[in-house]
Amino acid sequence: MSLMDKIKGIVGADDDYYDDDYENDFINKEDDRKQSKINSNNKVVNINATTQLKVVLVKPEHFEDASAIADHLNEKRTVVLNLESTNKEIARRLVDFLSGVAYANNGQIKRVANSTFIITPYNVDVMGDLLDELENNGVFF
Repeated sequence: MSLMDKIKGIVGADDDYYDDDYENDFINKEDDRKQSKINSNNKVVNINATTQLKVVLVKPEHFEDASAIADHLNEKRTVVLNLESTNKEIARRLVDFLSGVAYANNGQIKRVANSTFIITPYNVDVMGDLLDELENNGVFF
């Protein structure tokens, strides 16, 4: 009789109580973790596929064009919105609507000229002296 058998006898544990399947499950899970760690270290990523950013230039005439512009924003594309030839009331409605779309997508909208805006998704940041100058001078619609 081995020492383990004596301890089992004192504690009152039978051989049926000990579950070999539990030990096998534990070993199999550790093997799976090791294998997934090996697989995750060997990933090949196409850099060109992850860095393709598209910029869409739009010059809407009617408010009905807003849904097509919103679709571009939902697809994570940067939109340059030129409102020079758009009616003031329609332009204001477009900016309000597209500001909401940008906000919902964690993006942002910035004025880059008197009647031109750039709307970016969350993963694009716009910087530059022109933006600071426009914001400081208080150029309004």
